[in-house]
Amino acid sequence: MLVRKAVVAGYFYPSNSKRLLSELNEYMTDEEKFDAKGAICPHAGYIYSGATAGAVYSRLIPKDLYVLLGPNHTGYGADISLMSEGEWEIPLGRFRVDETVAKKIIEKLSGVRSDIKAHLYEHSLEVQLPFIYKLNPNAKIVPVVLKTISINDCSMFAQVLAETLLELNLQQKVTVIASTDMSHYLPDDLARKVDTLAIEKIQKFDPQGLYATVVENNISMCGFIPTVTMLFATRILGAKEVKIIKYTTSAEVSRDYDKVVGYLGALVI
Repeated sequence: MLVRKAVVAGYFYPSNSKRLLSELNEYMTDEEKFDAKGAICPHAGYIYSGATAGAVYSRLIPKDLYVLLGPNHTGYGADISLMSEGEWEIPLGRFRVDETVAKKIIEKLSGVRSDIKAHLYEHSLEVQLPFIYKLNPNAKIVPVVLKTISINDCSMFAQVLAETLLELNLQQKVTVIASTDMSHYLPDDLARKVDTLAIEKIQKFDPQGLYATVVENNISMCGFIPTVTMLFATRILGAKEVKIIKYTTSAEVSRDYDKVVGYLGALVI
């Protein structure tokens, strides 16, 4: 069986399982829970974005399935790369890929490729898994990484994803996670200003507007394609609103206000 090993353990988050659990317990507090169809979570090192990610995962009712949509940082693989079988390993355990969901998506849309290359060194999905393990260690996952595709391709893939989940009667058992950081390496005040433009579109549940805003303003939001796709898909699944949970920048930890990265946490309910 194909096992995708943890590649950023010890770098983005602790490789020691006890230390990792200790950090997760700090980030995941006792909060009001929501039956969320989707979520937006950052994917930086936990020291910078763990509190923002934890604020989101703390509010999620655990589900049996998580569809993980992340940006392709490595350039490997197809435009839409789905790992369709095997397991993902983290220091806490392993997650099985939901092969039924994955293969049905691939059958429905020729542009989606069963591709392991795009996943081998990609951190944007891996860093979500320890948080998901805390929610439900027995959950299955459908990991997808996306390059910069058109708004039409985002919509088409979202339609197929949502249709697949509906056909398999999984709409109440799934949360679609969009993994993204916001602006990169801008002064803190400017990062907050441009990120607000994108967050306004997200809060209005406007995937078309988000896509246009990021492109027109050259916002360095690395996971805007996964976020747009998640918004399209969750709208089909019946979500009605976006709840912004937390926004921070790396300066709150590093105290370097000259070059920051922005982090957003949100729920789609």
